[in-house]
Amino acid sequence: MSTRRKKAAGKSSKKSSRTNLREQDMEHIRDGMAVSSSVPRTAGLRERGSLENGEDDLEMSLLSEDDRRQAALGAPQDEEGNAPGPTKPMSAEDKRSMALLCVLYLIQGVPLGLALGSVPFLLKDHLSYSQLGTFSLSSYPYSLKLLWSPIVDAVFIPSVGRRKSWIVPMQMIVGTLMLYISLNVQRLLDDPADHVGELTFVWTALVFLSATQDIAVDGWALTLLSHDSLSYASTCQTIGLNTGYFASFTVFLAFNSEEFVNKWGLPHLTLSGYLKFWSVVCYLVTTWLLFFKKEDKEVATEADMSISGVYKTIWDICKLKHVQQLIFLHFFAKLGFAANEAATSLKMVEKGFKREDLAVAVLIDFPFQMIGGWYAAKWSRGNTPLKPWIIAYWPRLFFCLVATLTVFYFPEPPISGTFFVFLIFSTVFGSLASTVQFVGISAFHTRVSDPLIGGTYMTLLNTFTNLGGTWPKYFVLKGIDMLSVSSCRVDDLSVEAVECVSDHGKAHCADIGGQCVTETDGYYTLSALCMTFGVIFLIAYIIPTARRLQALPTHVWRIKL
Repeated sequence: MSTRRKKAAGKSSKKSSRTNLREQDMEHIRDGMAVSSSVPRTAGLRERGSLENGEDDLEMSLLSEDDRRQAALGAPQDEEGNAPGPTKPMSAEDKRSMALLCVLYLIQGVPLGLALGSVPFLLKDHLSYSQLGTFSLSSYPYSLKLLWSPIVDAVFIPSVGRRKSWIVPMQMIVGTLMLYISLNVQRLLDDPADHVGELTFVWTALVFLSATQDIAVDGWALTLLSHDSLSYASTCQTIGLNTGYFASFTVFLAFNSEEFVNKWGLPHLTLSGYLKFWSVVCYLVTTWLLFFKKEDKEVATEADMSISGVYKTIWDICKLKHVQQLIFLHFFAKLGFAANEAATSLKMVEKGFKREDLAVAVLIDFPFQMIGGWYAAKWSRGNTPLKPWIIAYWPRLFFCLVATLTVFYFPEPPISGTFFVFLIFSTVFGSLASTVQFVGISAFHTRVSDPLIGGTYMTLLNTFTNLGGTWPKYFVLKGIDMLSVSSCRVDDLSVEAVECVSDHGKAHCADIGGQCVTETDGYYTLSALCMTFGVIFLIAYIIPTARRLQALPTHVWRIKL
């Protein structure tokens, strides 16, 4: 029966025909093919014989005649197979839910800003790039949370709530761990070279707890917001995470600098005091959430399965051909920016750029990111949510090149006001491109994720986009030391036996009264390699693949539970 005949039929005949179609589909569809878990399949499936002609037509074989036509034209559909209608004004309930999501994402952004931002800057003067690479492993749990997300999705206390069962304890432990670190931070930072292992362990634990909270918050966002406002889930994540991240990175570094606070007459902020403050905030927000925020009970569905069942669901999702293409895209999409994101800021500080000046530059950038995130979310609400993500790729690569050249031509300090304005300009526009990409890809993930397994599905997709930005960082920081050539000079004579790349070599050079001179900086080599790969991969794979994926209707991303 065609789609037109189904529309013309009465309500009762529509229900009957869909039931019959569902039974017929089960006879003709092999295991592993995508079937909607929440809505009935549309009519017009190809015969079994034509499905066996090749996997390349998998997505199109799942669509009706009208579906294929709309997909070919690049017009995505809603879950019922219809073109999306006009958007409705946001309700007061959605606005309250957005405020809650912003606060929850803020709490996880604070430890991330410290682990990925401030702490590496505080350690830079005492550790080599290789040791910083070891510390960068602390960010990996945020990119590997898929490994335990099925447990978060499948195990919960009904009386507390499916998502609150995890959010409440995770935030309490995060607050407690931050309190512990605050009491021991001075001991760890006095001689960080001897405590690299312990520093990496405690911050890895903090990021792990925040990642677990994020799994539950991502899943809650899919049911907290109405269908029309789902694209704003990525806006909440942008606002919350960025606010927490910048508070722990730029704001903290500025107030932690004695020169900055003395210049402006502001109170000095220590890492210990900052951690204690956010520990108290975690306790207060979690207490309110536990006693004053009631989580709506989710309707019991087939998604309420065992942990092994959720892992099987993940595997079934990963077997979808278009999901595999998206995973491959995510795994390498950020490699073009890897050298810039891992080392550019550290290199500028090494060149003489003061940490507090860097903090001010990024602090000025903060409101632009918030505004950009909001408008990027509105842009991503249309039929092509990946369009802003693709477009923003070019300026982001361009500003990576600008950043590399800035490091190369960095003037002797103190820097002029004109150069500082230029740094602010490049920081704002580079970060804006990054924000647009983040919001665009998050909106796409929210749109295609099945709400029945929202925490798992969102985490699966977010895991690979996060991992794409995390896995290169360790190798970039290690590679800078490996590709760098630096020698020790004593009285204008080069001491061939002494290298000046490792901490041991630098210390030995200082002991004999020498000075390390860099002859080849591996940062520039790695930057060139990363950006070249980024351009090639963008043109050859990202653009055609992203356009094809966003043209698919929503229900082909769902599986039969």
